[in-house]
Amino acid sequence: MDQSNRYADLSLNEDDLIKGDNHILVAYTMTPADGYGYLEVAAHLAAESSTGTNVEVSTTDDFTKGVDALVYEIDEAKGTMKIAYPIDLFDRNITDGRSMVVSFLTLAIGNNQGMGDVKQAQMQDFYVPRKMLQLFDGPSKSINDLWSLLGRDYNDGGYISGTIIKPKLGLRPEPFAEAAYQFWLGGDFIKNDEPQGNQVFCPAKKVYPLVADAMKRAQDETGEAKIFSANITADDYHEMCARADFILEAFGSDAPRVAFLVDGYVGGPGMVTTARRQYPSQYLHYHRAGHGAVTSPSSVRGYTAFVLSKLSRLMGASGIHVGTMGFGKMEGGADDRNIAYMIERDSADGPFFHQEWYGMKPTTPIISGGMNALRLPGFFENLGHGNVINTSGGGSYGHIDSPAAGATSLRQSYECWKSGADPIEFAKDHNEFARAFESFPGDADAIFPGWRDKLGVHK
Repeated sequence: MDQSNRYADLSLNEDDLIKGDNHILVAYTMTPADGYGYLEVAAHLAAESSTGTNVEVSTTDDFTKGVDALVYEIDEAKGTMKIAYPIDLFDRNITDGRSMVVSFLTLAIGNNQGMGDVKQAQMQDFYVPRKMLQLFDGPSKSINDLWSLLGRDYNDGGYISGTIIKPKLGLRPEPFAEAAYQFWLGGDFIKNDEPQGNQVFCPAKKVYPLVADAMKRAQDETGEAKIFSANITADDYHEMCARADFILEAFGSDAPRVAFLVDGYVGGPGMVTTARRQYPSQYLHYHRAGHGAVTSPSSVRGYTAFVLSKLSRLMGASGIHVGTMGFGKMEGGADDRNIAYMIERDSADGPFFHQEWYGMKPTTPIISGGMNALRLPGFFENLGHGNVINTSGGGSYGHIDSPAAGATSLRQSYECWKSGADPIEFAKDHNEFARAFESFPGDADAIFPGWRDKLGVHK
């Protein structure tokens, strides 16, 4: 059934829709199945994700038609389409009237992903009007709060050197805590890897008190504050809270320096919102394990990594992993910096829409996946700043001297880039950074050809 007469209006103007402040706008790439027209399928997608059915029904009235989602722009040559969703379509909390990301996703990528006349459709970008934006939680804590905890300038505290305990599984409590201590002697931030939680060989109630003690000893020895991001991911709300409460009790006076990590893609928006609302005093660390199932550049359905990251800010994530923009081991490219800009700035351009955030706190880009001190200068140059959290597992524990030296090499790498120094010359006066060349010779050869002669390393 062709529903384009009802669910499409190509006379609508995007600027007018934005000024009206009453629609969420969504841009998709879409390819119809063979034998179907582009506008026909686009309208069907709008119908299926709002008020439509496959047949005319007796219960439709004029009010119902007033909340129809409408296709307002198509570009068949490029395979793109845009839909305007009236904000009244979306579900609100009965407790406080606020908005839900689950409702947005239920409509915008719900049944339309399985329609027979759609060969493929993927959300590329979305725009949230100010009226709706104010109904989302947004972050309660930001990188500014971490800078304060670390004793740095609140507005420009710079690079936070972090790691992930490696190996990501297999350590018993004592070696786990020792690994944390060794890194904290040189670095700032440690996170659980995404599967670490309460394994039988490393029970949470045994390991967390040991990690808390390691934090205290490292702080005493270095005279610097440290931060730990603890994984509270669980299927059940009560289990999440039980983990969180135990961790805060275990860290005691250091509890403000504990972040909570949630695997927000596999766990869903409800998990992120549970952590955001129940523990607003903690930094909320969104780990996106599994996201590549829909966000890989090779994917043609679902939504992109850009969309996932933008959603995380609405949900209230203080920080989210954004990949390494082609400088590490994961998929991605240098232009992924627009993901970082969208979540950290108050005004930013996406691939299809400009978004104003109207003072909503920023979400920190967390850089992870194959990074080390040699790869960081190029990353910082591409991004244009170093105000990020970088969790380098192998880049720290793979350093030839020690995890602390690995952490120090990461800090020195940032100092090198920020000062505009030549990395080879900088290495001559900074031993930990220099030893990173020997620790990661493959990267050194690729990024800094001739480094062995310049640094006098011949082995």
